[in-house]
Amino acid sequence: MLQVLSFLLVFVAGIILGLLASTHVNSLFNSQRDLFFTSNIAVTTTSVLSDDSEPCNCKSCDDESKVDCLSMKTFLHPHNLTHGMSDRELFWRASLVPKKEEYPFVRVPKVAFMFLTRGPLPLLPLWERFFKGHGKYFSIYVHTDPGYVLNVSSGSPFYGRQIPSKHVEWGSVLLLDAERRLLANALLEFSNERFILLSESCIPVYNFKTVYNYLVHSGHGFVEAYDDPSRYGRGRYNRRMLPYIWVRQWRKGSQWFEMQRALAAYVVSDTKYHKLFKKYCTPACYPDEHFLPTFINMFHGSMNSNRTVTWVDWSLGGPHPATYSAVNITEGLIQSIRMNQTLCSYNSGVTPICHLFARKFDASALQPLLNLTSRVMEF
Repeated sequence: MLQVLSFLLVFVAGIILGLLASTHVNSLFNSQRDLFFTSNIAVTTTSVLSDDSEPCNCKSCDDESKVDCLSMKTFLHPHNLTHGMSDRELFWRASLVPKKEEYPFVRVPKVAFMFLTRGPLPLLPLWERFFKGHGKYFSIYVHTDPGYVLNVSSGSPFYGRQIPSKHVEWGSVLLLDAERRLLANALLEFSNERFILLSESCIPVYNFKTVYNYLVHSGHGFVEAYDDPSRYGRGRYNRRMLPYIWVRQWRKGSQWFEMQRALAAYVVSDTKYHKLFKKYCTPACYPDEHFLPTFINMFHGSMNSNRTVTWVDWSLGGPHPATYSAVNITEGLIQSIRMNQTLCSYNSGVTPICHLFARKFDASALQPLLNLTSRVMEF
């Protein structure tokens, strides 16, 4: 009997101790849980409330002029070209292609004019006259040296059209990177259908309506691509590009291209062949003369006309084309560029209009060119 009582006492004491311990542990767990979740919520809330940079990337910090960052308008037609994306992020974003054929808005095709320049645009007044009255049919993008600010009036079509840029070196892959950066930024605007690369020394030789209709109604891009068997063509090919690029696929062409949206998306989507050119196309191989002609010839030849719409005078020889100044500007010169008595392929036929733009023209040529706009270039 004594043993039974002793056993019961020990058993009851064990139960009491267990209940007390369980209550303590449960209380401790709850307090730690509350502390953990409360501190994490506080950190998260503080992070969101204190991070002013993220909302201001796509809308004004002024409450009265906020923009809905997720609206279709903001997504389809970015108004502010300033962004914090890296090239890798930008190219990925620009390569997104809708599978749905129809658009959820009334789409007016635009031509993206992409200016690659070190700094100022000395022929700006000529371009402003060319664009005047056609605002709904074009977009402008300017890539300058980092830190340079384009000084134009708020009423100019070039106002606020500089994109985030990086340092560029002639003859290096950095020049190709700048071209693709311009393409990628222009692709963010879903109304842009055609993309033309220009420099600060380029001029239009036809009026805007002619240029727009010529490009928008073309079924092909205008990227010059030809097989040059000389040391300036095939001689720049590097066998270490095998087996991805063969010498028979190697092409050369003008840097100054024009292309349609689908082709532009392919160009900014590529990583593999850009890396090959970066590694193996070094002086005296120039990526800006070979990458696009070779890449398009290999994969998208049916989308290209294999010619350029930008006239350049190489008659003097050497690594750079002739530059025209004020004393060279005549009505005859511009007319000879507009109609050079040759026929060029256009869609399924031919056309006497082969070139829409021309280069190189220096700052002194501005006034003589302005004097010819209404009489010769018709704008």
